[in-house]
This record gives sequence, structure tokens and C-alpha cells, in this order.
Amino acid sequence: MSPPTDLPDPPFDVASPAQATSPAIFNSPHSGSRYPASFLASSRLDARALRRSEDAFVDELFAAAPSYGAALMRAHFPRAFLDVNREPYELDPRMFEGRLPPFANTRSVRVAGGLGTIARVVGEAQEIYGARLPVEAALARIETLYKPYHRTLGRLISRAHRSHGAALLIDCHSMPSSGGVRDERPVAEVVLGDRYGTSCAPAIMDLAEQTLRKAGFVVARNRPYAGGYITEHYGAPASGFHALQVEINRGLYMDERTHMKTAGFEPLLDLLTTFVRVMAQAPLGALTTVRAAAE
Repeated sequence: MSPPTDLPDPPFDVASPAQATSPAIFNSPHSGSRYPASFLASSRLDARALRRSEDAFVDELFAAAPSYGAALMRAHFPRAFLDVNREPYELDPRMFEGRLPPFANTRSVRVAGGLGTIARVVGEAQEIYGARLPVEAALARIETLYKPYHRTLGRLISRAHRSHGAALLIDCHSMPSSGGVRDERPVAEVVLGDRYGTSCAPAIMDLAEQTLRKAGFVVARNRPYAGGYITEHYGAPASGFHALQVEINRGLYMDERTHMKTAGFEPLLDLLTTFVRVMAQAPLGALTTVRAAAE
């Protein structure tokens, strides 16, 4: 199983604080924009079309995390190439030449929609590939990128938990400014997802929502984004592991057609820096203890 030879180097990185004073870890798994040449050559779409699946500039919007004692992890490889916010083997057998491992999840809703670990489509169901991929190529991406990414993220979370008695993962994403061509209604400016109350303590969700509303944002909970695999997998509030997904409306800071920042970027960065500070400095022990006692 040969790994791709033209991957970003490094494929992801961690911006660590000078002192890890916070139990929070900020993660930007979908902001990668370095497209392997071999991937572009195998795609029937151009780079501009492929970028529709990017959470463009999200890593920059949360870049203040290390200043407040929290790590920031970010992918450099693009989501269209490999999506780490999926199970490791959510794969569509129709995409590949060869047999998938028997443990692959081939029947998930995300696979059915073309958005498995290796996506079949971007945007409004635009097919990425013009031909089937060798199954070895899929497995190489998982071994080379997916597993190292999650090993690193898992270590960051475990280290925070050991040091602080609890850990808070803030999984950072962006969302289209409308529901798509069939639904042009605007969505909220920020959507917070805690898997309907199962991935973090309620008081943490309350703090996040209150902070964002105070900054002037229109905030929604869990609809239409409740959190993906990362939020679900790492969130175990009863054991002190809390995970919260944050989705930022792209219309606030970028032109979605050109993928360029707009004049709204800097004001948004300032507001989100306040959010980063509040969440990085959140007293997790006191928050979760008080809420648990009240219940």
C-alpha cells in the first residue's frame, strides 16, 4: 500500500501555546487548501469547484487559541481528498476498484449522500471523479492521513484531561450562507452542535451561546448541524471529555463564489477572538459541577 507522494508537508500541524494553561483544544479539520496534483489530475472538477467543500479561513478565525493557553490543530490537506470528520472507513464501494475491508461502513447516511471518508461529491452533488479509484488508494489515504491526524488529536485531548481534570474540544467549521439552490433561506450566523446534549455539559453549551449572542450573532443549536464524527467520538461528558462543534456562516467573512475574504473578515475575527478567550478560560470544573448539582 503506497502512500501518495505529493501530499502537503506537513499534512497537518498543531499551534501550541507557550504554556498549556487551558483545557481547551481548538480543531479545524476542514480548512485545508493544499490540493495534491495527483488528486487534481484524477478529478473531473477544477480546483475552484473542489474548494466548495472547504471551510476556508476557519483556522485563521480561531488562530488566537494559543494566545489563551489552548492548542489549535488544523489540516492542510483538503476535505474533498480525505474527511477526518467521518468514521475511518465510511466508504462507498461504488467508488472503488477492488474489495473494501469487511469492517468498512458502506451503508451510512453520509456514504449514501456521497460524503464518506473519501467524498464522492462536492457542492450540489457534483461528482469528483471521472473513474473508479483503486481501493488501495483509499486505504493509503486513511493510513497516511486519517489515522495520524486522529492519533495527534487524541493525544492533545488526553493531555489536557490529565493536566486539568477535564478537556474541551471546540471543533471549528463553516457553513454555506444559504441552504442551497433549492432553499435560499438564510441560515443562522453561528450553529452550535453538541449532538443534542450528549457531547458536552449543558453549561458549556450555554456559555458558548451566551457569549456569541452577546457579541451580536444569531445563534442556533444543533439545527441543521448537530456535530459530526469528531464531536460524537470525542465527547464523553460523564468522563470529563467535552466536545462542541461551531459552524460559522461563510457569508459573514468571504465571497463564496471567488473564495476571497470580504471586509467582514477582520470584524468577525475580533468577535471570535473574544469567543476563543472565553471558551479557553472557561472553568470547566466549576461549570460542570454546578450544573450537575442543580440537576
